[in-house]
Amino acid sequence: MISKALIAASTKPLLLSVLKDGESYGYQIIKRMKVLSGGQLEWSFGMLYPVLHRLEKDGFIDSRWKPSGQGRLRKYYRITAAGLRELEAEKAQWLTVQGVFAGLWASSEARS
Repeated sequence: MISKALIAASTKPLLLSVLKDGESYGYQIIKRMKVLSGGQLEWSFGMLYPVLHRLEKDGFIDSRWKPSGQGRLRKYYRITAAGLRELEAEKAQWLTVQGVFAGLWASSEARS
């Protein structure tokens, strides 16, 4: 299982990446993360919705209510132009960190 600290740090870029593929609602996002991570990332509604609200407040996503197949209204989220720019910035940072780890771990293995 992935640590809570790493999940917290990665939630913003993961959410923006999911929403880059198209609008989605909370439960659908949670299911998608679980599938994409092979069950390693298990988000709860209590964790997800505050982040979605913060991203919406920051202008990175917006939302709208739409009827579901059962007639109930469901809140759908989608990425904004500002969110796409933020996603690119987040991606660059994560790729830098990934590169540092790759270099460190490769040099550690070479010394072993």
